[in-house]
Amino acid sequence: MLYQLAEASQKLTQEVSKVIIGQNEIVEGILLSLLTRGHSLLVGVPGLAKTLMVRTIARLLDLEFSRIQFTPDLMPSDITGTEILEEEHGTGRKHFRFIKGPLFAQIILADEINRTPPKTQSALLEAMQEHAVTAGGQTMKLKEPFFVLATQNPIEQEGTYPLPEAQLDRFLFMLKLDYPSFEEEVEIVKKDSTNVLQNLQPILNSETLIQLQAFTQKIPVAENVVRFAVQLTRNTRPDSPDITPELKSWIKWGAGPRASIGLIQAAKARAAMNGKPTPEIEDVYHVAPAILRHRIVLTFNAEADGKNADDVIDQIFRIMKVGDKR
Repeated sequence: MLYQLAEASQKLTQEVSKVIIGQNEIVEGILLSLLTRGHSLLVGVPGLAKTLMVRTIARLLDLEFSRIQFTPDLMPSDITGTEILEEEHGTGRKHFRFIKGPLFAQIILADEINRTPPKTQSALLEAMQEHAVTAGGQTMKLKEPFFVLATQNPIEQEGTYPLPEAQLDRFLFMLKLDYPSFEEEVEIVKKDSTNVLQNLQPILNSETLIQLQAFTQKIPVAENVVRFAVQLTRNTRPDSPDITPELKSWIKWGAGPRASIGLIQAAKARAAMNGKPTPEIEDVYHVAPAILRHRIVLTFNAEADGKNADDVIDQIFRIMKVGDKR
């Protein structure tokens, strides 16, 4: 199973690269999320092929794909579904029938999640946590595997509803999508990705992916790797005795135990993708920024000093003598 997982991951990455130029770290993050049954928050400006990337992965995994454009007037029933009153032909009897919304897919692209009010955000986050939708007094399970990729535009914040920290914590990763390099952008302009996408054939299916997810969960982890992940998470908190006074002045709140669990889960998945039977500290180190950056709340001192969450994580790594992540 380990060989099958590593081979499938390599082939998926190669096939995605036929459609998406660059963005290798983002693709890896999405694949890690899929293997760990997690969800990802993707932060990047419009026009960087987020929809195409997710649609490509959905096609390669033979999963149902749905894109939801979040707007200020979007209601929970618009994404979960609604009941309609129908009349039977012949008898004239009336009954309610539930019409499923776009959440009833397997890969959901929730575009600009911070554009919609908290009530609609909560409906999405409930589905993410429970893998189920409650409507009309009934709870309906969503088809597995179920994965949400939500996007946020980091530029325009007027008229938005930022996700509270407790809701951000539900996302395993926050992936930062950057502009392509000059040569990558030249290739993007020259490539006709639409035709390539149509010619892609599925590599895995739902059943195989669920098996790979179960295998990933059972991968053993050495005690020192677990302790490193826990210590890393604890060092994001201002009451940690192992960080400097300067770092303490930058951090208002740090990551909770869910981050420690996420570090180990993602490290397992990354090790398996690279054909390793167990994760190493380097695997934890590699996935840590994407798992921790949205779980650290900074103080005014940090903002005044021009520091962000990635700067804090860099400092923590230096203190732990692992080295600068760059």
